[in-house]
Amino acid sequence: MAKPRTRRVAATFSAPGVAGRWLRGIHFSAFSLMMMGVLVLAVVILAPTTQAFIAQRQQIADQRAAVDKLSAQVDEVASQRARWNDPSYIRAQARDRLYYVMPGEVSYLVIDDRPPAAQKQDQPVSSKLQETKTDWVGSLFASVMGAGLTEATSQQLSGTPAPTTPSSTEGK
Repeated sequence: MAKPRTRRVAATFSAPGVAGRWLRGIHFSAFSLMMMGVLVLAVVILAPTTQAFIAQRQQIADQRAAVDKLSAQVDEVASQRARWNDPSYIRAQARDRLYYVMPGEVSYLVIDDRPPAAQKQDQPVSSKLQETKTDWVGSLFASVMGAGLTEATSQQLSGTPAPTTPSSTEGK
């Protein structure tokens, strides 16, 4: 025996909006499904090709940058070679690097004229192991609190003197 049908009531939204009407109005036909399939197939086919193209363009850009860098190095070496063809540059380098002097000149060379530093006496090495006890938590807390509660300005803390104006120093 069949159940008697109950009355169906259409569902209504509390605030029907444009988006709700638009979503209810979408109907898929065979043509639209076929076009979506073609679109997905095109993405699957074109994605690797596009990725390879982009990778090749990046490699080309990297190679061009390397060529530009090497050409700059070649230009620098060429300018150095041109400098070494100048006799006055060669004389200046011989004076600086090899300490050569021209005939009739006197060269004075001062090598570390300061007295040698006093050597510290080495203390004997102890065979006992010593452990230094420190309260690192307390020192960290004191450092943080000191930094946070200081009355000093940033210039006073950094050690740079504050800029003075001429009018403030004249009256003293």
